[in-house]
Amino acid sequence: MKTLAKWSVDDYHRMVEAGILRGRHVELLAGEIVEMSPESPIHYTTAKRGAKYLEELLSGRADVRFNGLITLSDSEPEPDIAIVRLPESSYNDRHPAPRDIFWIVEVAKTSLNKNLEIKAAIYATAEIQEYWVLSLSAKEMIVLRNPQNGKYVEKYTIGEGMITPLAFADVSVSVKRLLS
Repeated sequence: MKTLAKWSVDDYHRMVEAGILRGRHVELLAGEIVEMSPESPIHYTTAKRGAKYLEELLSGRADVRFNGLITLSDSEPEPDIAIVRLPESSYNDRHPAPRDIFWIVEVAKTSLNKNLEIKAAIYATAEIQEYWVLSLSAKEMIVLRNPQNGKYVEKYTIGEGMITPLAFADVSVSVKRLLS
């Protein structure tokens, strides 16, 4: 039997500060330091365009972070897009925590299972109310809501049309725009 060492967020920060992880594209997931998959051009472009689109829709109402870290109790993932509370200056000395996060968006080409299993469990455990996964291969968005006991109990798949995020009942987001 193999026993893995689990790392705390503080341990992880000390490793980063000491330069131990320099040059490695990693994130802390449920206490494990995990290599991140290289981003394909379509993954990067979709995430960047999606962040710009959400910035337009939520201007003055939320900070839309692109490829930025968030800090959870035992994880420090780097979601493709995180929609968080203003003011942006709140994050000068720390990354957004669950209390700051409205919802998260991940883009998946080869990482769909990781996003729907590992990351969904991490985000649900942190009680992040809404989580969207953009599946590039299926050209659809998977919406996860209502976290309970480390799992999302609501799951919807949307191929086109509009969605209203839980945090902003007066905002309509085009699924097609996010996936283009």
